[in-house]
Amino acid sequence: MGYREEDALGGTRLRNRSEFKHLFERRIAQVINSDPAHVGGISKTVRIGNWAEAYDVALAPHCPVGPIALAACLRVDAVCHDASIQEQSRGIHYNAGGEVTDNLLPGHDLILRDGFLHIPTGPGLGIEVDEAAVKRAAQVGHRWRAPLWRHRVGSIAGW
Repeated sequence: MGYREEDALGGTRLRNRSEFKHLFERRIAQVINSDPAHVGGISKTVRIGNWAEAYDVALAPHCPVGPIALAACLRVDAVCHDASIQEQSRGIHYNAGGEVTDNLLPGHDLILRDGFLHIPTGPGLGIEVDEAAVKRAAQVGHRWRAPLWRHRVGSIAGW
């Protein structure tokens, strides 16, 4: 199943299989975006993704954060037949001043090539964290606040 612009997406904040069952049985979403951090890791995300396949529901793992989460999601994508698209946060507003791969050692595989992120080939998640870079970033801290977006009529919009 491929992703289509008109498909309904759901499941970002769902935490377990019984919550996804509601989406599947009622045909609420054509694409689910389960988050490995919310559902209990890679293996549980894979189980949910494989279950979605039985309902002809595509998988687009939710990944709004850093390189470890992205590498985990790519592992899920590698084994779920209905993985259709991978969310990632490169160039997004909350990464201003830094990029998702900034805290990785050189040689990582999290590189966009021809519009695709390829599955990392190294052991484990296939990436190595640059601990010195993480310590430097921790000293700087951050002042990030969620942006306030509004619809054309003035009501507050979710981002």
